[in-house]
Amino acid sequence: MPIKPSMEIFYNLFLIEVLTIRQKVWGEFNENGGLKAVLLKYEENYIPFADGDFDAKGFAGIMLKDPSFGMMSGLKGITASIEPYVSHRVKRKRETYYAKCTELNPAAKQVDTTGVLQAHPEDAEDLVELLNSIPEFSDSTITVDRKRRGLKDGSSRSFFIKENGEMVSTASTTAENSLSAMVVGVATAENCKKKGYATQCMVKLSRQLLAENKELCLFYDNPAAGAIYKRIGFEDIGFWMMYSIEKVSG
Repeated sequence: MPIKPSMEIFYNLFLIEVLTIRQKVWGEFNENGGLKAVLLKYEENYIPFADGDFDAKGFAGIMLKDPSFGMMSGLKGITASIEPYVSHRVKRKRETYYAKCTELNPAAKQVDTTGVLQAHPEDAEDLVELLNSIPEFSDSTITVDRKRRGLKDGSSRSFFIKENGEMVSTASTTAENSLSAMVVGVATAENCKKKGYATQCMVKLSRQLLAENKELCLFYDNPAAGAIYKRIGFEDIGFWMMYSIEKVSG
């Protein structure tokens, strides 16, 4: 049975990092002053969360007034409440599994990761070039500057494998904080798939983060990728929706 994420889990995964980099956060409170729902903005992306009923129309109004509004993402049951109010601007929506990892499976602990390298800011251009070459990442908004900045300030880390001097596989984090990290950008060049490279990158990344007592989460919609994540130690806990939003000029 999927586990319903609590406000505390949501806070750990998202709010600490967002507040650290001074992004915008809105809250809806009950009559006793308790926090019942949160809407946060990270870059052009809005992420809503609520423990129960919330003012979906009000949250939609905040987003629609923002000319930079380009994406909405969140747990399926929550974004479904907001969707009717923003549907006229939705270009595309994507449903993914939401999974977390707190411990590696025994088999993953035995994976040889000696060929996996940790990225530095000077590797940002190669990382972005690799991602842009893969069709699954065609909607990615990552830029070299953002990737380099994340590697510099510690909010992101990346691992990669090279073959014949060329970067061919990678796995990264984003929104890192003292308690958790989101895994993103797990990718392998088409001509290098089925060599175990993605697994090696993921295991090395996961080992390092778990050794720092950080919980990992990720989103996926590819069954083959899901099988890899589950062999490593990830468990599905829900569905995560991603909406591409048409921007309005003026």
